[in-house]
Amino acid sequence: RKLESTSAQNIEFLQVIAKREESIHQCQLRLEEKSRECSSLARQLEMAIEDAKRQVEQARERAVSRERAAQSKVLDLETQLSRNKTELNQLHRSKDDAERRYESRLQDLRDRLEQSESTNRSMQNYVQFLKSSYDNVF
Repeated sequence: RKLESTSAQNIEFLQVIAKREESIHQCQLRLEEKSRECSSLARQLEMAIEDAKRQVEQARERAVSRERAAQSKVLDLETQLSRNKTELNQLHRSKDDAERRYESRLQDLRDRLEQSESTNRSMQNYVQFLKSSYDNVF
C-alpha cells in the first residue's frame, strides 16, 4: 500500500513537474518573444534616433545656408548703399559746382549788362551833347 501511495504521489509529482516544465517552457517562449520584440523596438528606436539626427543636421545645414545667404545679401545691400551714398555725394558736389558756376556767370552777365547800359547812357549823353552842339552851331 505504501508503495502504491508512494507511486501515486510519484505520479502526482511527475504531473506537477510536467506542468511546471510546461509552464517554464511557455515562459521561456514568451521571454524569447518579448526579447525579439525588445530587439525589434531597440532597432526601431535606433533608426528613429538616426533619422532624427539626420533631420536635425539637415535643418541645421539649411539654417546655416540661409544665414550665409542673408549675410551675403546684407553685405551686398551695404555695398550698394555705400555706392549710392558716394554717388549722391558726387551729385551734390556737382550740383553745388553747377550752382556756383551759374551764379558766377549770372553775376558776370549782370556786370556786363550794367556796363553796357552805362556805355549806352554815356553814348546817349554824347549824342545829346552833339545834337545840342550842332543846334547851337547852326
